[in-house]
Amino acid sequence: MNSRERILAAIDHVEPDGVPVDLGATPSSGISAIAYDRLIKRLQLGNTHNRVYDVVQQVTQPEIEILDRYRIDVLDIGRAFNTAPDAWYPFTLLDGTVVEFPTWFRPERQPDDSFVARRDGEVIARMPSGANFFDETVWPLIDGYPDSYADLGRQMNRVLWQGLAHSPWDNAGDPDFWPRLRQAALHLRETSDRALMIVCGCNLFEWGTFLRRLDNFLMDLVTCPAEVERLLDALMERHLATLKIVCETVGDLVDILRFGDDLGTDSGPFMSPATYRRLFKPRHTQLCEYVHNHSQMRTFLHSCGSIYKLMPDLIEAGYDVINPVQITSRDMQPERLKREFGSDITFWGGGCDTRHILPGATPEQVKDHVRRNIEIFAPGGGFVFNTVHNIMPDVPPENIIAMFEAVDEYR
Repeated sequence: MNSRERILAAIDHVEPDGVPVDLGATPSSGISAIAYDRLIKRLQLGNTHNRVYDVVQQVTQPEIEILDRYRIDVLDIGRAFNTAPDAWYPFTLLDGTVVEFPTWFRPERQPDDSFVARRDGEVIARMPSGANFFDETVWPLIDGYPDSYADLGRQMNRVLWQGLAHSPWDNAGDPDFWPRLRQAALHLRETSDRALMIVCGCNLFEWGTFLRRLDNFLMDLVTCPAEVERLLDALMERHLATLKIVCETVGDLVDILRFGDDLGTDSGPFMSPATYRRLFKPRHTQLCEYVHNHSQMRTFLHSCGSIYKLMPDLIEAGYDVINPVQITSRDMQPERLKREFGSDITFWGGGCDTRHILPGATPEQVKDHVRRNIEIFAPGGGFVFNTVHNIMPDVPPENIIAMFEAVDEYR
């Protein structure tokens, strides 16, 4: 099997010839710039770039040399954008790590060593001193729901996740964006045998929290569900319009479309299953059905936390893949997930805990942990190896190397 065949077999619940692996195909399955810098230095790699393509999370786009070294099976088509040297400039982080930022991103250092980022002159993100990612500073609907959503697009641009979007969406305002997107997908399809991913977001619950703020939106689910539904319908109109042109442009070339909606905390879902079924499941179903009916792409949902209680509904909604499989959360034990849902959905993640094991264990302990998780998740397909979310700055390079050495035993 080649890489693409390996990924697609796993999603189709056919055990492939070896464990398929992801690193960096999404902004929630990659590596922080600081950890990447330490890794490439430990590997003594020259002529490499540390390009921070997701500036909010300070996540690097791994270079092909790293993907080849670790035999990564999938690519984000966003990597085909911003390839010119003048699309980037050097920037020194407070810990001394030298990275490259896209030229449109110009964070401003403050007297207290925090950084702020602006869009259209407004501060929309702040990174506190000592932190490694940016926080939201603007909640456009914090004072209440508007009478009309005619202005929704402009308000969404005030939120850091859209206002500071990663590639390819940082190019979406260009008049030739959609032809370029197709050319990018064609180029990657013709030059690589890896599976292709496009990150589309289309968040619903999360956009409610981005616009209203988390505490307000959680109360809104109970106290004013009619207003929530009105907002969700306005979001759906925008999301379906995006999916239409994505499917028309690259739906015959790309293999996986990544949605996002963090539905879980460490101890359980943000809402009851009944609330999910009433407000979000019908709309998630509509998004999945549109992709399945208008493209060859599989649907991938990124949702952090304990989502065990929602898994049957997510499967019924039509998701083919779930990520990051947060195995340290309540009810998210690998054995339980594989036993109860392993024939119905693909686990993309859960391969190595990034909270405790990867940053704090010894290399041998990392290997033992990875072996155990692979032996649980891999049989019968339905598994793509990935860490539980991004590799964080405090992870020693020796543990990253040990993790991939353990993965290689199953390839």
